Amino acid sequence: MLGMDAGRIGMEFPKRILIYGVTGSGKTTMATWLSEKTGIPWTEIDNLMWEANWEFVPIEEQRERIRAICSQDEWIMDAAYAKWLEIPLERVQLVIGLDYSRWYSFWQLFKRSIARGIDKKPVCNGNVETIRALLSKDSILLWHFKSFGNKRRRMREWQSSPTNFDVILLKKPISPERWELELAYDKGETKFPG
Repeated sequence: MLGMDAGRIGMEFPKRILIYGVTGSGKTTMATWLSEKTGIPWTEIDNLMWEANWEFVPIEEQRERIRAICSQDEWIMDAAYAKWLEIPLERVQLVIGLDYSRWYSFWQLFKRSIARGIDKKPVCNGNVETIRALLSKDSILLWHFKSFGNKRRRMREWQSSPTNFDVILLKKPISPERWELELAYDKGETKFPG
């Protein structure tokens, strides 16, 4: 068992869930799938953090937006920024940590970023990623390397230390369909390959 305490959660699936991991690990994909399966509303965090033209929302306004979401009875978040991480942690019931290897998550991010740079498909609030930005000093690829160690450490600390929430760390990518089978089979005692 990877950190889910079936006795504490019981047979009811958690209603306040944070998907956590390094940039490019698949948080949004997991959150989208989980929201569709459970009916729990999902918030794409990047839409709250970035306005049009990549204008970063001031931290205090970010905090207010996150407080509003976390005050609700049910939510799924696909990320958490360090400047306000304590807000969702006060109410979250389950953290799903995507604790994949650095190279796997980097490769996923690299492929996604190149594709977005080429097809110019809008992301948060109509912004587009560019190859030029990918090669800049503010590159999302560089951010991956800068943030990887802290995010991994944080996830592993949550799992190994007593918290008021449960933690599942996925060490390898797992398809949502496989996860659904695991959840159905275990009836509250979730087991993942790891």
